[in-house]
Amino acid sequence: MQRLTFVILIGAAGLTRAQSPPQPLEFEVASVKPSTSGFNGVRGGCHGIDSKYSPRETTAAPPLGRCVITDGRLSHLIGIAYSLRSIGLIKGAPDWVIGGYERFTIEAKAEDPTKATEAQLLAMLQALLVDRFKLKFHRENVDMPGFGLVVAKNGPKLQESKSDEGSTSFGASLKPVPGEPINLTARKYSMQMLADMLSGFTPGPIRDQTGLNGVYDFKLFWDEVAGPSLFTALQEQLGLRLEPQKIPVSNFVFESAQSPKTIDR
Repeated sequence: MQRLTFVILIGAAGLTRAQSPPQPLEFEVASVKPSTSGFNGVRGGCHGIDSKYSPRETTAAPPLGRCVITDGRLSHLIGIAYSLRSIGLIKGAPDWVIGGYERFTIEAKAEDPTKATEAQLLAMLQALLVDRFKLKFHRENVDMPGFGLVVAKNGPKLQESKSDEGSTSFGASLKPVPGEPINLTARKYSMQMLADMLSGFTPGPIRDQTGLNGVYDFKLFWDEVAGPSLFTALQEQLGLRLEPQKIPVSNFVFESAQSPKTIDR
């Protein structure tokens, strides 16, 4: 009887260990500093062993196993860490987080750069934001007015990509500016990429419902003042249209955060 009791206790101890939550992933070294470059635009990201870069992007990519992000507001850092398709998904954040002058540079390295995946690096980045910014938040799933990107009545006007690498350009502009004429040239672009990009120009999120799974080369021009509008340009130039509908989204509901002290470790 005593031996049986001993076996049961050992089994229970093993079960307890098996159910223990895994330790959160953390960088080996990481620094968060106020940006001093004066550059008004976030750059960088995380480079895991499974990250994909075009030949043009590779020259500007962070070293393997590192996250290097410069000149980012906290909203930019949250967007990268939590893979938010739009900063508009961050709800309830104060101005210094969303549109203030306070920007930061992050440099961080995994313990073994040759093994860390992009998802693992992003998990480490999430833990870093919680630690250094004392970030508190919760997620809220809601249905909100948006659009489905669908194929127009006469079919798509898209050419399968023949480009060696993907790229996005907006003519002479470094990035698109809502309210001004926009001339998009896209190479190796998926419909999901198009939906994500266009979500920044519509009063609601866009979900790809085209059923088109390839990548395409195309040009798209619209001008909300002089015409054509985005809605008209999509249909006339690409054979696509935006259909109003409720779109399920997961909002990042901001609770609190602090501007961090500079700590290197």
